[in-house]
Amino acid sequence: AARGRSAPSKRKQQSMARKRKGTPVHGWVVIDKPKDVTSTQVVGIVRRIFDAQKAGHAGTLDPMATGVLAIALGEATKTVPFAMDAEKTYRFTATWGEARDSEDAEGKVTATSPVRPTREQIEAALPAFTGEIVQVPPAYSAIKVQGERAYDLAREGEEVVLEPRTVEVLESRLVGMPDPDHAEFEILCGKGTYVRAWVRDIAKAMGTLGHVCALRRARLGSWDEKAAVSLETLTPFMHS
Repeated sequence: AARGRSAPSKRKQQSMARKRKGTPVHGWVVIDKPKDVTSTQVVGIVRRIFDAQKAGHAGTLDPMATGVLAIALGEATKTVPFAMDAEKTYRFTATWGEARDSEDAEGKVTATSPVRPTREQIEAALPAFTGEIVQVPPAYSAIKVQGERAYDLAREGEEVVLEPRTVEVLESRLVGMPDPDHAEFEILCGKGTYVRAWVRDIAKAMGTLGHVCALRRARLGSWDEKAAVSLETLTPFMHS
């Protein structure tokens, strides 16, 4: 009898089918992430639009944040670590006088302060929060703690203690003060910098409390917001 290769097992056939699902499309898509959706949800939408076999993103944006979210498709996912190392520009608004458990507007108020910093106080505090600084990341972050995401543990009511880390803020500036309760900033920073932690810490240094009420990533490496496209622009091209 002639010899041949045995037929693949049912499990192997299922695995091969899963691997073949979708189109082998490769490259980067730069999305202008809308507010109130997660980065993971955006990746799923883009993956369906292009019917891509594989997709990932270069750096999480919080649900309340908007702006540049770079999505890698196919072989481009191998370069995600390099993109995540790129410098980033953020524009954001701080609310003074309130601490929140998530350190942004979506969290619960945990403490209040009557102190409102002046423009002069903010300008004087900026140098200490520019350059190499030490941050304790927010409990509501994507950092893994014993295999679990910190934000999952925090939402379950567990106390999350994260280790301080050194990050770099290359530039920081006060953009505006629409009223005594708010200040608008722009920073250029390196990998691992948390804007929420930056606002929390600069508020504390000025004798008050603070959290982020609006956040936008204006640039990631060579990709800026002008090059980003909206999901509404891409959706009509979605594969059925």
